[in-house]
Amino acid sequence: MKKKIVLAAVVLALACASVVFYTRSNSNLPKEGFLATDGNKIIDSSGNEVHLSGINWFGFEEYTNAPRGLERRNMIEIIDQIKALGYNTIRLPYSNDIFQEGRIAGSVNDELNPEIKGLKPLQIMDKLIEECGKRDIKIILDRHRPTASGQSELWYDNKVSEEKWIEDWVMLAQRYKDNPTVIGADLHNEPHGAATWGTGDPKTDWKMAAEKCGNAILEVNPNWLIIVEGIENYNGDYNWWGSNLIGAAEHPIKLKVKNRLVYSVHEYSSSVHDQSYFHESDFPNNMAKRWDKYWGYIHKENIAPVLLGEFGGRKIAESEEIEGIWFLELSKYIKDNQLNWTFWCLNPESHDTGGIIKSDWISVEEDKQNLLTPLQYPFIK
Repeated sequence: MKKKIVLAAVVLALACASVVFYTRSNSNLPKEGFLATDGNKIIDSSGNEVHLSGINWFGFEEYTNAPRGLERRNMIEIIDQIKALGYNTIRLPYSNDIFQEGRIAGSVNDELNPEIKGLKPLQIMDKLIEECGKRDIKIILDRHRPTASGQSELWYDNKVSEEKWIEDWVMLAQRYKDNPTVIGADLHNEPHGAATWGTGDPKTDWKMAAEKCGNAILEVNPNWLIIVEGIENYNGDYNWWGSNLIGAAEHPIKLKVKNRLVYSVHEYSSSVHDQSYFHESDFPNNMAKRWDKYWGYIHKENIAPVLLGEFGGRKIAESEEIEGIWFLELSKYIKDNQLNWTFWCLNPESHDTGGIIKSDWISVEEDKQNLLTPLQYPFIK
């Protein structure tokens, strides 16, 4: 009898311990509707694994101060089409110009878009987010550049200081704090050139700046994913802009709120830049090894999730072309590793890649879409 009592006590103690362990391991879960991380996975507020399969819709970062296509079509109709095409996330590029006093949205046909007539750029962003929320489409905000005049190597320039960059991010984090449609902040698009990683130089160390900005965001909105891209050059080893994360092995990003970090990279075809490795004798078998080296190891070693934030090309559907061969290899890599992704892009105006939508802003590039459909994941409720 005593043995049975002791055994029961041990079982009860183990059960209690397992409950405590579960509670502790999930203590950093976000509020309902938001997302967090668990090793290399993105999880929802119940701890279930989810995946992002989205598309970039640019325009807020340009002089139009609004998403492209609104001069040709109704914004809500475009969102409906994105939903119908199966994209569960929109990566939404912007520049800090849209927050300036007196800034107005250009290239918007008011007759086609009465819902946003007269709205300021940030109010248009509000409306876009509202409509996406009704359709279970998640939003990643992407600080694409400091001003509409062009991409910058660093997260600041002579018009937008580091302080202003952080201040605007904190404003957005507060603005959408209770809106689970907005799930994360891609802190700065494609750091390159002078950008370093882990050097300790506050003028160039992207890792240091990303931690500073990410922590400021999490202080006011602890439920956002903090998305950190790589750099271009690490110790003389070069990759695409924003896509060199070799330094993260020795100098990982450390945030004050656990389970919020997502690393992000961009990968492109020869239509963007004809890299030498596209012509190596073992192409395309050399590609997986390159991806593993620069960023894939982060996923494979269960360090953090990796978001393929941009990838694309004009001839990715042409299987005999370098671009088509490259895309099939990348698709396999995405599928084998169940990577999160946001394709570049929706817009037909992207001069080096084209888009999913044709120049009439209605018709679909079916050959491209057919390549992406097998990679898509379910919508996130």
